[in-house]
Amino acid sequence: MLGPHGCPQLLAPLRLGLAASRWLSTPATPGARLDLRGIFPPLTTPFTGLAEVDYSRLEENMHRYATVPFRGFVVQGSSGECPYLTPQERLAVVSRVRQAVPRDKLLLAGSGCESTQGTIAMTVGMAEAGADAALVVTPCYYRGAMTSAALTHHYSQVADASPIPVVLYSVPANTGLELPLEAVLTLSQHPNIVGLKDSGGDITRLGLIVHKTRTEEFQVLVGSAGFLMAGYAIGACGGVCALANVLGAPLCQLEHLCQEGRWQEAQALQLRLIEPNAAVTRKFGIPGLKQAMEWFGYHGGPCRAPLRPLSEAQLEELRRDFRINGWL
Repeated sequence: MLGPHGCPQLLAPLRLGLAASRWLSTPATPGARLDLRGIFPPLTTPFTGLAEVDYSRLEENMHRYATVPFRGFVVQGSSGECPYLTPQERLAVVSRVRQAVPRDKLLLAGSGCESTQGTIAMTVGMAEAGADAALVVTPCYYRGAMTSAALTHHYSQVADASPIPVVLYSVPANTGLELPLEAVLTLSQHPNIVGLKDSGGDITRLGLIVHKTRTEEFQVLVGSAGFLMAGYAIGACGGVCALANVLGAPLCQLEHLCQEGRWQEAQALQLRLIEPNAAVTRKFGIPGLKQAMEWFGYHGGPCRAPLRPLSEAQLEELRRDFRINGWL
């Protein structure tokens, strides 16, 4: 049943206070802090020709991704077309992915809604569906009212109520709103907020967040493959990168090179990823990402309306961005 905030009225009571520590037992590392180090693809959502969620193709993608050394997966993030899915579909996708992947792979589920009440309900539902952590995007419809104080209160209420750890999510290209630095630094002290995914691309800001939270158990995830190497250089712990849906193994290799300090090799690889990454994000968006997935043997397929497929000219430009960098 849908509540008044665009999210389901999920099973009550909300388990307030059950997630009062950053330290928790996970299937992969019992008794250890939730460790976000590594690469996470933000999964796309396959649809049938009738625009229904294609769960069988989703599961086939998951089986193919099993050969790539990802740390885990983000489900129902921006690349998953989450604004176009019903609350029930969002929960069902998380549940199906959880069933398809080993327990040692972390599952971060996008649970953000516009209201605090709706976000809490969806976060509890994502935990019930098998998520290890909640990725909570900034509410943005009433953008002018989303001050640092309002956002700090929102995230604090969500984290207090969440039965799983919370990861902040700032994606100004989609929301028109950057989570203020002041709010990030305050929220980094909350015992159930374990990190931030920042897709803004401001390396100075990311470096300052890493620096200012160095005494906290707070982890920063880069939100794009275009500045992944730069993120590792300033102390980020990993990346949630749309391009990982297509070029997962090379991105994991880039992580490995950075962790080993092999910066010349890392630079050479990073430079080859910049144009393909831009093509499947800010240039052609999810239609471009899904098309590229098809070229590399994954199920991309159509998007839900109002997103439209690429034109022939756009397809050729997308192909060129991969071809000139040696990927096709």
